[in-house]
Amino acid sequence: MLMKTNDNRHSYAARIGRVVDYLHDHLEDELNLDLLADVAAMSRWHWHRVYTAMQGETVVATVRRLRLSRAADRLANSDADLGDIAKRAGYTTAEAFGRAFKQSYGMTPGAYREGGSHALFKASNRTSDASGFPVEIVTLPAERCVAVPHKGSYMQISRAFEQLFAAAGPAGLVTRQSRMIGVYYDDPHAVDEDELRSAACLPVDEGRAVPDGMATVETRGGAYAKLSYKGPYADMRDAYRWLMGVWLPASGHEAADGPMLEEYLNSPADTTPPELRTDIFLPIEA
Repeated sequence: MLMKTNDNRHSYAARIGRVVDYLHDHLEDELNLDLLADVAAMSRWHWHRVYTAMQGETVVATVRRLRLSRAADRLANSDADLGDIAKRAGYTTAEAFGRAFKQSYGMTPGAYREGGSHALFKASNRTSDASGFPVEIVTLPAERCVAVPHKGSYMQISRAFEQLFAAAGPAGLVTRQSRMIGVYYDDPHAVDEDELRSAACLPVDEGRAVPDGMATVETRGGAYAKLSYKGPYADMRDAYRWLMGVWLPASGHEAADGPMLEEYLNSPADTTPPELRTDIFLPIEA
């Protein structure tokens, strides 16, 4: 009986995972609950209750959050027209997009493009101000993680995290103390976006079994430079440019072999983008 219960949990996790995949692949398409029920291969009467219970938010909230996050990325990191960004985010008018964006990000799209947290890092990059943001040297232990690999834009690693927690939750690996770590293997300036490799990771004790279909990753132990960042994930490209191009050359430290890490201290499912907190870790020589 216990085996059947566990199998059922994994089956539901896999079906919700298919919905997560579909949402990311068709985020700019028209979506409806009946279509997503077919993707999940679940009852049209009840599948959305299962999704909400397992994901911690409704599908409507997920789609809105992901679309606005992509819009924020385009505002911060491109010169795309505001009207086009609004349309691709699923809004028929710039006014409706502006209201929704301000509700989540605390400012209008135009104000965000000019003065979001990315603008502070851009200014420090222009002036080569190595003291503009606090960086701490820390030592991290190596950690064993269950993981879901991701290939493609780093801005879309949320897909892997949603798959990770959809599978790890029913396996009993998620607790209130669980931590979320992103491992980023490639330089986005040197590798095509479609080929970027990363992993969504959940540290677990050595003795815990890994659910079927999930990978394991061991993070590097050793010295790191930690930049504590607060703000939308879309703004972090300029934080990386500052850390690597301004702080590191002025610091006297040498970068060490090993991937960059990010630890997410709160969740976009229940935190507004300006309040998101992320620790960015650059491996350095001891």
